[in-house]
Formats: sequence, structure tokens, C-alpha cells
Amino acid sequence: MLKKKQKRLPALRRKPFLTLLWDMENIEEKASLCALNKIFGFRPKLAQALISHLGGASSVFRLSPSEADSLLGPYSGFRDMIHPKAVDEAFKELERLKDMDIGFIGWSEQGYPGLLHECEDAPIGLYVRSLTPMEELWKPMRRIAVVGTRDISPYGREWCVRTVTGLASASEKPAVISGLALGTDFCAHKTALEYGLPTIAVMATGPESVYPFRHREFAERLYRTPGCALVTDYPPGTAPLPVHFLRRNRIIAGLSDSTILIESKIKGGGMMTSRLAFSYSRDVYALPGRSDDPRSQGCNMLIKNKVAEIVTSVDELLESLSLTRMGKTSVRSVEDLLDGAFGQTLPHEHIGRMLDMIGIIKKERGITLDELSSESGLEYREVSRLARLLETYGFIDIDILQRCSINIGKLR
Repeated sequence: MLKKKQKRLPALRRKPFLTLLWDMENIEEKASLCALNKIFGFRPKLAQALISHLGGASSVFRLSPSEADSLLGPYSGFRDMIHPKAVDEAFKELERLKDMDIGFIGWSEQGYPGLLHECEDAPIGLYVRSLTPMEELWKPMRRIAVVGTRDISPYGREWCVRTVTGLASASEKPAVISGLALGTDFCAHKTALEYGLPTIAVMATGPESVYPFRHREFAERLYRTPGCALVTDYPPGTAPLPVHFLRRNRIIAGLSDSTILIESKIKGGGMMTSRLAFSYSRDVYALPGRSDDPRSQGCNMLIKNKVAEIVTSVDELLESLSLTRMGKTSVRSVEDLLDGAFGQTLPHEHIGRMLDMIGIIKKERGITLDELSSESGLEYREVSRLARLLETYGFIDIDILQRCSINIGKLR
């Protein structure tokens, strides 16, 4: 008589019983942390206290009504939210997010970012969109926040690029943390990717959406780059409301060893991030600017109040951050760079005029083409033609208002 063929068991059921039990406990704990993060998003310290007192997140959802009353008070608005159904919903949500490359790491789990864990208002959990494994993403390394105004000036953009390329020149490559917003944030992330630095964008929306929408394609590229991620503590479906950006800033400051403020008005997200970093006993640096420029008044105030150290040069900044440059290679002069780009196609005197124009732009950041024509003594038509050539080859940038600025990455 033939033996009946034994049905092959699924891989999960073939695990040893103790391992299976441990996995189930971990899954329940992760889902419980996710549920608590939703419930206590704006009161993380209360959730931390409950987890610490009861010995785990899953224990919170086993409380009887009387026990919940004794811990939270009989009139707490959280009492009815702490229900086993919340854990079931969180588990289903985490399963759905897997197909979108979105994971979740909880406050009491191994691998939660160590620096962030030191903050008393650290979120109970982080949604992380990345192709990099969680243990690799949050391994010990230097992380530097680069933040500032959305309304960045040519001066601020130049220094943002200069700062991030300086970080990229360090022998110990740090990660750049910012908020994916317009202006300074986007400049910091983009420059980091261009120069091979890992970068993490902390968002004020749910993990499946990107704000502003125009950064959607860039965000896709970012999270697919090794060592990079989109991070948020907001659950799926969260809209980009103003209050969410304020809460987001503590994560940027908490994840970072140091914070560098490029430009900021007296009130702004960059100022809040810098003050939070200072309250966490982290180093803060600020770029000084003109006293009559609103975009520099916040930085100047932090420097004056000794909240931030002044940034006067990239080399001094790297030294203060205890980051050393890799062995310096010979730097080609601007004239050599221009000759290499245009020597075969333009007369030598035109290259000389380009060199003069670059010298003027360096001294007067944001100078318009009209002003550049007057300053250089050249006709507008020739200035415009030469400037467009310089822009095409990446030596300068020209914005929609015809203002010129040096591309620091090209002209060091």
C-alpha cells in the first residue's frame, strides 16, 4: 500500500515553537507600539510612562477599565481609545505598508535611533520608507541637520551647497537630515545625493504621501538610494497641516548630533529646530547675515544669544564638528576650468570676460544680468550670452529674476 504523501507545512509553521512564540510576541509588541503612536502622537511622554510602568506596549492594551482609570484618570480622553481593536487595526496597517517599502520601528524596540531615544519627547514610533534595512539605516554614525527658510536667498543657497559639499569632503561621511521642504531643505537633500552623502527626510505627512507634491519624484529617488530614507511619526492619511510641521521639527533635531541653520527669520521652522537641538544639548551652528535681511535675523539672534556658534568658513565648521577633510587634491584655478570648458570654442578674450564676470558675481551674490552688465562695462547682449554659457556648463546659476550666483560645487 502506498504511503500518503505528507503535506508540506508553510515555512512559518516549521519554525521551532519557542522561536514562533517569540516572533508572535514581537509582532504584537510592534503593532501595540504603532497603535500607541496613533493614540498618543501629541503626548508621547505619557505613552512612554505607560510602557515603562507596565513593562511593554502590549500590556497597555490588556488593562481593565478600572486599571486604566487609575493610571489615566476616570475622565481621560485616551481611556476609550485603549482597546484591543486598535492593535488589530495597527497590525493590518503595517501589513499593507510592506508593499510600499514602509516599515515601522517602535520606541522600545531594539534598533530605534539612539540619539532620538535620548529625547524626552521622542515619538513612540517612526514610519520609515527605505530600501535600506532598519539595522543598517540606524547604525551609529554622525548625522548633521541642515535647515533653514523656504525663501532661501542666493547667499543662503551658496552656503548651503558649500556646507554640504564640505561635509561630503570629510573622511567620516555624515548623514544629512532635513525636512524635504522648499528652499534650504531641498537644497541640502539634493546636494547630499549629488555628492554621495546619505540623507534622511523627516516629513510632516503620512509615510505614503509627499509634501510639497512637486518633490514627489525626488522623494522616490531619495528613499531608493542606499542609506537614505523618508521618515515620519504620522500615520497614513495624515495631511500636511501647519501644526504637523512644528511637531516634525523635534525629530529632525533629535536625530542629529548637530544642527546647522543656514537662513531663518525670527520665527520659523528652522529656528524652532535649532532651539530644540539646543534644548537636547546638541551643538547648533548658524550662518550670519546682514542685519537688515529678515532671512538672516533669526541666525544673528541665535549667535547673539549664544544658542548657536557662528559659521565663518567650512573648514572651521568641519573642525568644530570634529570632521576632518580627506587628503586634499590639487585644485584647478577658475581660469583653468574655463579654459578646459571653452578653450576650443571661444576666443581667449571671451574667457577673460567670463573670468571677470565670475569675480563680480562672487563679490555681489544675487547680482542681476542688468547690474552685471553695468558693473563689468560690457554690453547686456554679450553679458547675457556669456552668462548663459556659464550656466549651461554649471559654473553659475541664474534664477527666474535673472539673479546670478556661483555654483560652489563647480567652482571651489
